Amino acid sequence: MRLGVMCSGNGTNFENILRTCNQDEVVLMIYNKKKCGAVKRAAKFGVPHCYINAKEEDQMVELFKTWRVDLIILAGYMRVIKNPDAFPAPIINVHPSLLPKYKGLSAVEQAMEAGEEVTGCSVHYVNEELDGGEVIMQGEVPILPEDTVESLTKAIQRKEYAILPAAIGHVKQQLLQQVG
Repeated sequence: MRLGVMCSGNGTNFENILRTCNQDEVVLMIYNKKKCGAVKRAAKFGVPHCYINAKEEDQMVELFKTWRVDLIILAGYMRVIKNPDAFPAPIINVHPSLLPKYKGLSAVEQAMEAGEEVTGCSVHYVNEELDGGEVIMQGEVPILPEDTVESLTKAIQRKEYAILPAAIGHVKQQLLQQVG
């Protein structure tokens, strides 16, 4: 399987993907912020990477086609994909809530403000609706009385590190069954 990854941030989920998938599976990383920490991680692992402005989806589509990507993973990519059907492969995303609750930005804060006792993260397919695609896998995280947004965010990230590779494996298996 040839994986493409899209990043905006520090790149911890990206590095987790690199460490948990076969070394040669991630063939390309696209980032949309000049100061994206994932760039250093891509360089460290020898993964080809390039900057593309988030508004230039056509360029992303063409690049993923050129690299013959089978699955695209949004790992901390902080922009909405306007036309996911144009991409040459399914797109999955990891989101810090138990979807369908708390879509979009500030999901951790929303869960805390709502007085939830449990939150978590979801890996889902990307479609036209913001965080609205079919959920592939979820992981629960308790909200502790002493939690802050920062401490809860870190706990959710740790859960993401566990479920994202498992969800990628599940989707890869499904894709291989469709081909085989």
